[in-house]
Amino acid sequence: MLQIGALTLQTPLLLAPMAGHCDLAFRILCRELGGVGLASTDLLNSHALLRGAKRSLELAATNEFDRPCGMQLYGNWSDPLPEAAVWAVDHGAQLIDINMGCPVDKVAKKHGGSLLLCQVGDTVQLAGRIVNAVCKHTNGRVPVTAKIRLGWDPDRFVAPQLARQLEDVGIAAVTVHGRFTCQMFSGEADWNRIGEVVEAVKAIPIIGNGDITEPHHPRDRMRQTGCSGIMIGRGSLRTPWMFSQAWHLLQTGTASTEPSFNAKCRVILRHIELLEKYVSQATALDCMHKRISWYGKTMGHCKPMKDAVRLAKSTLAMRDAIEPWINKDREVCPSLGFGPQLTHN
Repeated sequence: MLQIGALTLQTPLLLAPMAGHCDLAFRILCRELGGVGLASTDLLNSHALLRGAKRSLELAATNEFDRPCGMQLYGNWSDPLPEAAVWAVDHGAQLIDINMGCPVDKVAKKHGGSLLLCQVGDTVQLAGRIVNAVCKHTNGRVPVTAKIRLGWDPDRFVAPQLARQLEDVGIAAVTVHGRFTCQMFSGEADWNRIGEVVEAVKAIPIIGNGDITEPHHPRDRMRQTGCSGIMIGRGSLRTPWMFSQAWHLLQTGTASTEPSFNAKCRVILRHIELLEKYVSQATALDCMHKRISWYGKTMGHCKPMKDAVRLAKSTLAMRDAIEPWINKDREVCPSLGFGPQLTHN
């Protein structure tokens, strides 16, 4: 378990709030497969939330199958982040996360994200205002966390100092992506420097993030750095079952078997089913047209299936393209919970 303020997570593995990828359907899929301690929404703009912008409300959507749910907010020192945090609590958030690490220009150079790494003092004051607003509104029930990078560039390695000061104003945990803003997603995550952040704080959990692509990586990185948890981002997009595999390894010390081809086909079908339930047909098609290539990288030779899904004009056609590839005589891997038992109404 991982304790973040008053919130207890059943595993120390967190699904990263990735812009454009961590929609409700995908969050529920990862949870159903097992091993997810916390999943969070896409980045939410504080102004857009408070004025009820349609797209922001869609991104913030959650339900009873998406628990515990974090909502990640972004903005800068002049934006209504405390008010947006209270809004998020009232709309289903069990945890509020402040984005201090997004490196994308349209966020980081104007609206927040990694911009907040450049003025540590002002950022700590902002975090304190958000913590105070949420604590007052919930009587301390909902923790506030922050997701940061190492700094803007190697000359400004602020993460240890920032994490320590965030702890002082009541931030309950800090997630550290092991790159500088100037790197975007290039190069390798620097886990040694994440370890320096672990050493800098007094008691709050530090959650490491960056280049987690194999089930053994969480165990290895936690041992290397002393991190209390691991956040998995891009690595989960083609292997959403990685949380279950990593959790099995953390619990037992032994690796679980790779899901069978049948099991992976059923995961894709379930993903399509969830998309049909929670988003429009056009959005579902756009999502799966992209995702099928990522899934396919784990499935050996299945180019005809991938091509059929990529060219499909409806989700029904996608299912019709996948189902013939399932060998009904081949046993579906039961250890990760794949199969019909995943379905909920």
